[in-house]
Amino acid sequence: MKIEVLGPGCPRCNALAASVEAAVAKLGVDAEVAKITDIMEITARGVMMTPALVVDGDVKASGRVPSPEEIEAMLS
Repeated sequence: MKIEVLGPGCPRCNALAASVEAAVAKLGVDAEVAKITDIMEITARGVMMTPALVVDGDVKASGRVPSPEEIEAMLS
């Protein structure tokens, strides 16, 4: 599984990244987690509001930080 956190590095982006890491550890899933901070790459993916969570190329959330439970559901 490939998980990407898209955002310029703002506090909300960092919070999302930390929540994703925690969910991956809790669920024990085999996942590669990457942070994408390049605005041109983010907009090329159709994301206009950050932070965004992308799982296997599918944008799961944009413009908000999902709850830990939501993140776990997205990764299950």
